[in-house]
Amino acid sequence: MARSVSALLLREMATSYGRSPGGYLWAVLEPIGGILLLSIGFSLVIHRPPLGSSFLLFYATGFMPFTLYQTISVSVARSISFSRSLLSYPAVSWFDAVVARLILNSLTGMVVTFITITAILLVSDEHVVISPLPLISAMALTVLFGCGIGLVNCFLIGMFPVWALVWSILTRPLFIASGVILLYENLSDFAQSILWWNPLIHIIAIMRTAFYPTYQPEDLAILYVLGVSLSLIATGLILMRHWHRQILSR
Repeated sequence: MARSVSALLLREMATSYGRSPGGYLWAVLEPIGGILLLSIGFSLVIHRPPLGSSFLLFYATGFMPFTLYQTISVSVARSISFSRSLLSYPAVSWFDAVVARLILNSLTGMVVTFITITAILLVSDEHVVISPLPLISAMALTVLFGCGIGLVNCFLIGMFPVWALVWSILTRPLFIASGVILLYENLSDFAQSILWWNPLIHIIAIMRTAFYPTYQPEDLAILYVLGVSLSLIATGLILMRHWHRQILSR
């Protein structure tokens, strides 16, 4: 398995980031550009961000975990179609393809998050003492949740290709509904009662507690996020184990 995963990792790196000289550079510049646009846009409307004094840091603490989740979930969901040509070899399994994409995109996303937030702290006037435990927890939960969604979607897209389009439509409001640009606590009670069930709301809140010591949300449910993530992973693995041959034969 280790050889297969290593080979798939190298192929993934060459395909995703090695096609152009700025492949990995773009992976850093893209989120920075998104955070800059959010910061400039909202600074024209409001005088201060909901937390702290730096628009860049506030939106980075929401944008980066959301981007990591999105990257992992999409890459895992498309792992079978991406490596279909190699899965005809007995030495390479569908599980190897999933693990390779999960490892590469998780590590890349974490490094990009570290570089982006470090750069923002260097240019920002915000004096921050980072709490490592919430930061690590948020990153770990993001990877688990993204993997769970990706595995279930890997099965659904493999069996019902139209699901890829349906899912993209259903999740378009997710950027706003995950607390990237707004604080959960500032929403109405009705909105809170609905959005509480979105695990990303909790993940982004955990991420922000690592940078804002005075921010202590009362409705955080780490066990809920962990339970949902592990349930999705288990469900996805069971479905893929029983149906991967049918998916590969399509």
